[in-house]
Amino acid sequence: MAPPATTVTDRSNTPGWRFWIDRGGTFTDIVAKAPDGTVHTRKVLSVSPDYADAAIEGIRRLLGLKANVPIPGGLIAAVKMGTTVATNALLERTGCPTVLVISAGFGDQLEIGTQARADIFARQVVKP
Repeated sequence: MAPPATTVTDRSNTPGWRFWIDRGGTFTDIVAKAPDGTVHTRKVLSVSPDYADAAIEGIRRLLGLKANVPIPGGLIAAVKMGTTVATNALLERTGCPTVLVISAGFGDQLEIGTQARADIFARQVVKP
C-alpha cells in the first residue's frame, strides 16, 4: 500500500518581493528579487542608532519606504533569514556568561546527549 500523498503548497508563483537575509554581527546582507524578476542587494549595519531592526531597515530601503511607514504586507511574498550571530559569539567567546543547572538524576545528560550516533547498537561507542 502506498503512503498517503503529502500536499505541498507551491508559492513560487505568488507575486511580490522575495527577501533572503543574513544577519551578521557587523553587517546584515539582503538579497531581494522584485516582482519583475530583477535581483537587488543591500548591506546595512546590524546595529545602528538610526533603526531598531536591520532586516526591516534593509527591506524598507529596497522597497523605497521611509522610516516608520508600515510595510504593506501585500508587497512581500517571502522572507527567509539566517544568522551567524550566535555562532560568532561561541567562536569568539564574546557571549554572556552562562551556567547549566541540572537536577538530581540528570547529571549525565551532557554525556548522553541526544543518543545520535553512527551505530545505534554499537556496544563500544567511539566518540569523535
